[in-house]
Amino acid sequence: MGWDLKFNALVEAIHDFDIHLVRSEPEALLLEGKLIKEFHPRYNVSFRDDKRFLLLKVNLNDPIPRFTLTRLKTDDGARYFGPFASSGALRRTLTLVRHRFNLRGCRPLTPNESDYKHCLYAHLKVCTAPCIGNVTRDQYLLQVLAACDFLDGQSRELKEQLEAEMKKAAAAQDFEKAAQLRDMLFDLRRTTRKTQKFERLPYNLPLAIEPAEDLAELGKVLGLSGPPHRIEGFDISNISGTFAVASMVSFKGGRPDRANYRRFKMKTVAGQDDFASMAETVRRRYTRMKTETASGRKGKWSIVPDLILIDGGKGQLNAACDELNKLGLSQLPAVGLAKEFEEIYRPGESNPLRLSHDSGALKLLQRVRDESHRFANTYNAQLRLKKISESILDEFPGIGDQRKAALLKKFGSVHRLRLASVQDIAGVPGFGGKAAAELKAFLDARSSLAQAGEAPKEK
Repeated sequence: MGWDLKFNALVEAIHDFDIHLVRSEPEALLLEGKLIKEFHPRYNVSFRDDKRFLLLKVNLNDPIPRFTLTRLKTDDGARYFGPFASSGALRRTLTLVRHRFNLRGCRPLTPNESDYKHCLYAHLKVCTAPCIGNVTRDQYLLQVLAACDFLDGQSRELKEQLEAEMKKAAAAQDFEKAAQLRDMLFDLRRTTRKTQKFERLPYNLPLAIEPAEDLAELGKVLGLSGPPHRIEGFDISNISGTFAVASMVSFKGGRPDRANYRRFKMKTVAGQDDFASMAETVRRRYTRMKTETASGRKGKWSIVPDLILIDGGKGQLNAACDELNKLGLSQLPAVGLAKEFEEIYRPGESNPLRLSHDSGALKLLQRVRDESHRFANTYNAQLRLKKISESILDEFPGIGDQRKAALLKKFGSVHRLRLASVQDIAGVPGFGGKAAAELKAFLDARSSLAQAGEAPKEK
């Protein structure tokens, strides 16, 4: 009785449980974040955005490799460590690693003598200063590889050393130093602790206990000639008008028929217009159905649904029905399901139909609607991730959105930018001679990596 309304509704919506065993709290946190991003549950706000746990990255093909923090793992030939549940512990451990293995912490891709003059790491004798030839690149690379082995878990010697120093400081009653060493040891253990790699988890949509009864009830409440054995559900997904996509899911006998799922990238709609996007999706799907049916062949688009479910209210439903009428398919039953009050909209009916939340018919429509929503959002996220990963400029240290946009505006693509000279790059607003030379060296390093077959092809 003490539960709030949200928690009560959450418990009532539970069909069954999937249990995943993990070995530690960090693993539980990493798995929770992965599940929230994949399934977008209604009540979880944390982790539903694109923010990810931190990774540690080093590209051994850079002129002078450096460890950096990133939240996105791409197939670029670099080595990645993580993800790490505690960003604070990771940052402090990275500082320890740089001091332990005498690595640089500066930002330039290829630091030079002028960078060395005001480099705090060099003056404190933390970095071995390969930028001025104090050590060769091969010698410095051995330091980096030793740090990689350390991050891979070969850190027992350092842990034992820190623990011995901590006990020695405590025995000497230097409690402040002992506490610092204790915290350092704790961060090191958290960062280098092995965690389970979570692959894509199998997705099992909750099913009705009695799907045949739900279908019979749905056909009755909608006034259909019989149970809608085949249901197709549609949804639209976009982010502020970008990456506009649509999904079509198919249910057969009350159960998902994933072989007949379809997804669409908008071709004719500009900006954020859900009505126009829904119209385009319905038009493309059922035009293909008519084409295959008329040709007499049974292809992947020729299936005729018993019911069409539109995710949305009257506006989305009307847009879909207008397209069906134009195609001469007005006989196909279509309804809309609005999220806020779970109201069912029907063509030609001014008032929506409201069913009991315990109704099997409503729960079946909700499963179709939620699955189409998940499928559309997954496709949208894939396109956004692909767009982000395609821009190699994001890896160049210190570049912002304005300078990146200026480069792409002048050269049109990263491929053309690779072919440009230092002078051409220096002519872009926001770039001087030094920044242009560094960017050219960065792109040349990535080009040689791609030619060696160690990096993916740009699209």
